[in-house]
Parts: sequence; structure tokens; C-alpha cells
Amino acid sequence: MNSKELIARRIAKELKDGDIVNLGIGLPTMVANYVPENIKVTFQSENGFLGLGPAPEEGKIDKDLTNAGSQPVTILKGGCYFDSSTSFSIIRGGHVDITVLGALQVDGKGNLANWMIPNKIIPGMGGAMDLVTGSKKVIVGTEHCTKKGEPKILKECIYPLTGANVVDVIVTELAYITVTDKGLLLKEIAPNVTVEEVIDKTEAELIIPDNIRIMDI
Repeated sequence: MNSKELIARRIAKELKDGDIVNLGIGLPTMVANYVPENIKVTFQSENGFLGLGPAPEEGKIDKDLTNAGSQPVTILKGGCYFDSSTSFSIIRGGHVDITVLGALQVDGKGNLANWMIPNKIIPGMGGAMDLVTGSKKVIVGTEHCTKKGEPKILKECIYPLTGANVVDVIVTELAYITVTDKGLLLKEIAPNVTVEEVIDKTEAELIIPDNIRIMDI
């Protein structure tokens, strides 16, 4: 199992029956592959869909059905599509239960930076700023460090913020961490990972409880 699959599997266990869920571009889209069979959730896409289904079979792509990342998708029975103003009314109205997003940086106060690296060309922030403020729960799914080995979980984000004090849960290939009023609480570690390794690869201070569970994946 690679790191992205591990992260997606653990996040999928956060979903509850009846949830309306928005999955960000990249790693978060993998969460849909691991939703427990006894759980029924509705996937929302900010470009105007409720009830997104899996990727279409080869040769059955409808060019008018894509998610927010322009990937071809299907729409399930009972699903619907609508204009962007309606879509963002759903998001801003607090009707999305869970949003799963990737991160460039996240910090001990629950601040999230995931849309821009200074001095690099970017396509824009998309709907992330609305999603992190309008959703009931925000989960960050990201690899613990950058490709250069630098921590992504910082004392304070240095990139422009997507949202301030918006993150509830951080899931990486090493750990499951919750954001609390007192700081970041390390609740679970992945199999074959030590607490010391998580601490060593995290710039932010972690609250270490007496009992830390092994991640259920």
C-alpha cells in the first residue's frame, strides 16, 4: 500500500451515512474508492454536481460531465447538476458535511495554505476558500513532508492562506492528528511508525496523549 492509498483509506472511515462530501483535486479524489459498503454518501462538486459517480468506462466518456478538476465522471441515479451560483449556495449555506483537501502547508492553529506558492504561476484558488469556511468539517489529506523532505505541518504557515482556523483533522501516511484549542493532538499513528518519527517530521508542536491508537486502515 502506498502512502496516498493509506491516507485515502483512513479518511474514508470518517464518512458517515447520509453525508454530503466534497473531494478536492488530486489525492482527495481517491477517498471515493474506499467508502465502506454500508455507508451511502453523496459527492458534491463545486462546478455544479450532486451525486457524482465513478470514472466512466472506456469509450463511454461524456465530455460534458467532469468534476472540478476536469476529470471525466459519471452521475448516479438521483443525482443532478446545476449552475455555479446554486453550487456555491449549497457550499456557503453550510450544506456540505465534509470537505477533503490537500495541503501545501497546514499549521498548529488549523490554518491551511493549499492554493499558491509565491512567485509561481497558478490557475487560481478555485472553490477552496468557500469550501473551508462553508463546510461543517474540513479534513486535510496530505503526505507528511514535501518531496524535499521538509515538513508540511508547521508552527505557522508561510504561504498565502486558503483559510484561517478552518482545519479539523489532518491525515498523513504517518499520523491522524486533530486540531484542538490547545494545539495539534496526535491521536493515531500508522502501522510500523513510531511517535518519535512523527515528532521528528513535524515542525509544529504536538500534544502526545498517554494512549495513541494504531491507525485502522
